[in-house]
Amino acid sequence: MAKRLFVGGLSWDTADASLREAFERFGEVTDAKVITDRDTGRSRGFGFVTMADETAGATALAEMDGATVDGRSIKVSEAQAQANCDRRAGCGRSDRWQWCC
Repeated sequence: MAKRLFVGGLSWDTADASLREAFERFGEVTDAKVITDRDTGRSRGFGFVTMADETAGATALAEMDGATVDGRSIKVSEAQAQANCDRRAGCGRSDRWQWCC
């Protein structure tokens, strides 16, 4: 079963590819995404990594929490589903869709 990780404290320069590369040494990364501001395209300083294997995900979480990526110390934790997230309603924004985690 896959394990999804939240990665916070990312450098503004961290891209999807470098985030994926940082976690690949622990196992197969099925997805790595740096969340960006919809209007400016600039990183919001956090992202998500999905590891194909739960054991690899647990190892990555333990090893990468507090590690340095692109010059910044990152915080890694298990991603949590957002409660009461209604994507159709735009997560509280009526004018346009907003990404939910």
